[in-house]
Amino acid sequence: MPSDLIRFHRGGLKDHLVRRARLLDRLRRWFAGRGFLEVETPIVCSSPGVETHLAALETRVSGRTMYLTTSPEFHMKRLVAVGFDRVFQVTRAFRDGERGALHNPEFTMVEWYRAGAGYEAILEDCESLLHDLAVGLRGEPVAPGVPGVRDAVSLAPPFSRRTFRNAFRDAGVEGSLGLPPDDRTRVFVDRVEPLIGRREAEFLIEYPADMASLGRLKPSDPSVAERFELYAGGLEVANGFTEVCDADEFLARCAWHRAERRRRGLPEYPVDERYVTMLRNGLPPCAGVALGFDRVVMLLCGAAAIDEVLAFPVDQA
Repeated sequence: MPSDLIRFHRGGLKDHLVRRARLLDRLRRWFAGRGFLEVETPIVCSSPGVETHLAALETRVSGRTMYLTTSPEFHMKRLVAVGFDRVFQVTRAFRDGERGALHNPEFTMVEWYRAGAGYEAILEDCESLLHDLAVGLRGEPVAPGVPGVRDAVSLAPPFSRRTFRNAFRDAGVEGSLGLPPDDRTRVFVDRVEPLIGRREAEFLIEYPADMASLGRLKPSDPSVAERFELYAGGLEVANGFTEVCDADEFLARCAWHRAERRRRGLPEYPVDERYVTMLRNGLPPCAGVALGFDRVVMLLCGAAAIDEVLAFPVDQA
């Protein structure tokens, strides 16, 4: 029997793909019911972002080096800047060097933005959306457990919230907060992250300023950023911010990341100059989030690995 047929019939993949389609349909109806406009932005772009952790896939267009998008955020915020106050997108995104039980180099991202809002509004969106998807698919706000992998997870709002600092304290490693970023990240992955969102969905909020990414620093405490990640069943499923709207601050962060990439011997990606121009012309206060749709499907279908919810992962492409 061909390997594809074995995957579809013996592994329950067909059932998962049917559930995936139902979840995608319900997700779109959730956004439509809240006044969001669905948009499409380029898959091929001039800049994939310059953050240190990004590894983009290159392509050539008319002799010019371009990239498969790692996130639609720059283009979506350009739409916010010209007057679209609630936009969302379901898109393919690409990141090299990411392959495993939770990663495929090509994946589905759901991203949305609200003009005139901070990240608190996006937290509430995430709570409402995951609750709605769970109830629509399973009849209750609970994601099933996977024996030996994760317990059942409550998706009933409100989700728990924990600051980055308190997460380190609760894990007994608060002293590690003062370590250099790479060392701190290793402690986070090994000691802290496994304790977050195990039996109920949980937001990790207020990341250190040096982990702000494109999140605004908190006005009342600039040592932390208005950034969050959402965890459920040990899966990190979303990453969001109150956005940086100042061009000079954005360029300063780009300079830091590009210098760090040089130090590590990583490719240096170009800064998106159109995005910089947009910032100089004025981006209204806004907030947004990227949600990993494949992981949400894993969570709600009780799948242990991402390949169980993809028709054709990279090894089958």
